[in-house]
Amino acid sequence: MDWIKKAKDLGFDAAAFFNPQTLQAREDVREMCAADKCHSYNKSWTCPPACGTIEECQEKMTRFANGLLLQTTGHLKTTFDSKMYQLTGERHQRNFSSFSDLIRKTYPDSLCLGAGPCQVCKTCAYPNPCRFPDRALSSMEAYGLFVIHVCKEAGLPYYYGKNTITYTACVLYNDTKSLEGLHSR
Repeated sequence: MDWIKKAKDLGFDAAAFFNPQTLQAREDVREMCAADKCHSYNKSWTCPPACGTIEECQEKMTRFANGLLLQTTGHLKTTFDSKMYQLTGERHQRNFSSFSDLIRKTYPDSLCLGAGPCQVCKTCAYPNPCRFPDRALSSMEAYGLFVIHVCKEAGLPYYYGKNTITYTACVLYNDTKSLEGLHSR
């Protein structure tokens, strides 16, 4: 399957392959999660500390040979266009949920890392067992990823200019058939 075409068909503005072996789970990024600005730290299975230690997240990511970065960009009327921030975020979450469901049909063991806390359930069951572990989505930051660096590795901008907002997600998977093509890009 042409995953980049599928991503764009689902509504992503940009998509690019990258080598997940370059990913570095960083403690300083994880510490930003501890500030709890999204109100999910220690309240969700997909957020720290429940999503695993920084070492566990790093080990999990290095199991994959293929990476795909996905982006949704919104164009703001003003720098403080909160409505467009919200609409772009909702569009990104919808697209990423659809894409994650689709890629997991082909690669059930794929690791899907979104933007922001998991939104599969209105309220996370934490600390009770996750109701939908096969659909739950951690964020790139929860895994300690500095998104700017991942974008650079994939050859995509992080910033698309004045009055834009971009949400970024990634999918890691193993497809031995495409290994040669991935690493030659």
